[in-house]
Amino acid sequence: MDQGGHEGLVNISDRVISAIIGYVVMDTPGIAGMSGSSVTGNLAKRLGGKIGTKGMSLEVSEEDVAVHLQIIVDYGCRIHEVCVNLQHNVRSAVENMLGLSLAVVNVRVDKLVLPQQ
Repeated sequence: MDQGGHEGLVNISDRVISAIIGYVVMDTPGIAGMSGSSVTGNLAKRLGGKIGTKGMSLEVSEEDVAVHLQIIVDYGCRIHEVCVNLQHNVRSAVENMLGLSLAVVNVRVDKLVLPQQ
């Protein structure tokens, strides 16, 4: 994503955005990991602005970013609360650290990690 100012152009790599979001996801209590398949490489380029890593896809435009996450949650947690916290944490990190506007943060819970017996 490019942002211009009177001082010059600032370009934030989609990989940087993905790395920040990935860290936030794993730092959110109740989340065991990310799941799902990824869209990478040339396929991502052909989709026009969509970047993906395991369990995450981004739609980056000049105005904003849409984030789609697939997560694995820990058994015993309040799943809805974990998802709402994750949405808040991702939005806060992207907006504060990168100065980007987030269009949406969609969260899909794919799996549940059961406690070890």
